[in-house]
Amino acid sequence: MPDIPHMNNEAERIEALRKLNILDTPPEARFDVITHQAQQEFECKTCLISLVAEDRQWFKSRQGLTVNETPRNVSFCTYAIAEEEYLIVPDTHADFRFKNNILVKGEPYIRSYAGMILHSPDGYEIGTFCLIHDDVKHYSEAQINRLRQYARIVELEMIANPEFGGR
Repeated sequence: MPDIPHMNNEAERIEALRKLNILDTPPEARFDVITHQAQQEFECKTCLISLVAEDRQWFKSRQGLTVNETPRNVSFCTYAIAEEEYLIVPDTHADFRFKNNILVKGEPYIRSYAGMILHSPDGYEIGTFCLIHDDVKHYSEAQINRLRQYARIVELEMIANPEFGGR
């Protein structure tokens, strides 16, 4: 697998994530409702709110996945946060970055990935709202816009709660 992307603002990005005080907090219905709704709407195997820390991606909410986190060096979301707005991989088997990834070759057998970047209140890329399919999946412009809406809802929920460093 190729090296993970390097973020020029990594120290500031990690500090912005820490300031939210959301890492390793218990599951919350308000986030789980969002991921469950998206999982149903997109008919996907898995839907996650993934936060990318120094050496791991941690899931604030997860549908269709039993683990709380995975190492960052195998994380699709690490690639997504290095993009302008989102990352869509219609077929992981055809993408040189991911075809040999352990999450493609083994559990959870990711075949398609779509991740929309989640931003901190000060604009840093802290994670993704992402969908995982076990089949090849192409997204229409309308579906990408819908995914964008879900990500904005999650951002608003994160910053609206004073407990999470919101305003």
